[in-house]
Amino acid sequence: MTELIPAPRSVVAGQGEVRLTAHSRIHAEPGTEGVGHWLRTALWQATGLPLREGREPDDTDGDGIGLRLDPARGPEEYRLVSDRHGVLIEGGGAAGVFRGAQTLRQLLGPDAFRRAPVRRDRTWTVPYVTVEDSPRFRWRGLMLDVARHFMPKDGVLRYLDLMAAHKLNVLHLHLTDDQGWRVEIRRYPKLTETGSWRARTKIGHRASPLWDDRPHGGHYTQDDIREIVAYAAERHISVVPEIDVPGHSQAAIAAYPELGNSDVVDTASLTVWDTWGINPNVLAPTDTTLRFYEGVLEEVLELFPADAGPFSPFVHIGGDECLKEQWRASDTAQKQIGNLGLADEEALQSWFIGHFDQWLAARGRRLIGWDEILEGGLAPGAAVSSWRGYSGGVAAARAGHDVVMCPQQWVYLDYRQDAGPEEPVPIGYVRTLEDVYRFEPVPSELTGEEAARVLGTQANVWTEVMEDQERVDYQTFPRLAALAEVAWSDLPAPADRDFAGFERRMSAHYRRLDALGVAYRPPTGPLPWQRRPGVLGRPIDGPPPNC
Repeated sequence: MTELIPAPRSVVAGQGEVRLTAHSRIHAEPGTEGVGHWLRTALWQATGLPLREGREPDDTDGDGIGLRLDPARGPEEYRLVSDRHGVLIEGGGAAGVFRGAQTLRQLLGPDAFRRAPVRRDRTWTVPYVTVEDSPRFRWRGLMLDVARHFMPKDGVLRYLDLMAAHKLNVLHLHLTDDQGWRVEIRRYPKLTETGSWRARTKIGHRASPLWDDRPHGGHYTQDDIREIVAYAAERHISVVPEIDVPGHSQAAIAAYPELGNSDVVDTASLTVWDTWGINPNVLAPTDTTLRFYEGVLEEVLELFPADAGPFSPFVHIGGDECLKEQWRASDTAQKQIGNLGLADEEALQSWFIGHFDQWLAARGRRLIGWDEILEGGLAPGAAVSSWRGYSGGVAAARAGHDVVMCPQQWVYLDYRQDAGPEEPVPIGYVRTLEDVYRFEPVPSELTGEEAARVLGTQANVWTEVMEDQERVDYQTFPRLAALAEVAWSDLPAPADRDFAGFERRMSAHYRRLDALGVAYRPPTGPLPWQRRPGVLGRPIDGPPPNC
């Protein structure tokens, strides 16, 4: 089973195999104990083998697993050797050893991804092989929108396991939007008492006449968040929270009307939004609003500690799609523009974002936001998620800012996967598995120094038309496997990539996804129960602009 995804840097096959038995042991050297605990638990569940703590592999009968740090390697770099001495995984850090342990699980076969043995008489073998591997990008992420449709805590933990299996290391958690507020803030209880529930939900695109009249909602308690962060850290995944400001904020305004532009609209009559699109009800640019969100962020920083992973210092503040009509009509907003000596409403948003840029920096954190936050300038430590194509990321890199490339025309996984009429709720451009596999995160126009500003890439999963876990699975997989290889492996230029070889390896990987219970889109198209006949989408014809 050497059909590995993502593709390693080097694989050299040998002759023979290591056979794991009830007598096999795992030896975790200092610094790898956490990985050893995870691996022992995962393999015991799948195989039934006890895999007790043991001696180093070369001191055994050749059927053990050893975990070891090698400071000469990079933090996520690893070397896996399976030979007559057993299996040895060496990593530059515990994260590297963990990535190697994921490769070992793939080498054991699809049933190694199950939660209980399917056959007690199964023989478990690892082929003799040497795998040398390291990631191309530091940031390899998944943005999960739990605001539009809430994903319960167990679903988030499940996605962390799926990410770990694909060597992804950043979960960008979109926690707030017009349609729901998903994180408990004890200082402001109405954010979840009122803001986490909506009375009904639009089914399909916002032009659809269909409604689900059941209330929808939910939120994570503070202990839920702590559990998610700790679970992620055990899998060497950083969780980056997103608290969206100053747009996409109707759920917060519904809970606390003073946050909105009450001199323009009756904010006390607003409810959590039940449809999709860009909402005109944005935060009022006042000191009251700033103090409120400072209170929110104080609790967020405590829930998402900066030492929980290499990207844990980041806090995402959104900053996208903030309509300015209410600010133009608001005497309060116009006075604020005058008091601050600003040019216009665009500069007012820049001031708003800049305030939290400085506030976070003063607390040792780093702000990251969607590429609209570039407008008006950013503090040196801020980073940009480039979603409106490549241009925002190019501008940010040239201005000396770190960038996460996630252009909508390549890695928005809510976009439809085929042009056929059976594709459920068709949104946006057609983005096939091959399209994602040929995505290149670093634009060719960047110089070497500028290209170094590209931290990496992530896939974005917006859930307006994904009402449950199965729909999220369908839109996310198998395309997330392609994104994982783009982010991890040192691939050739897009046109030269061996997609046929990737498809061949995917034939083995689908069996792993089956074992993991992933409701992915089959290569032949949606299964009957995956279709959504009669639910209106918003398809866009033709190829997307590559800019």
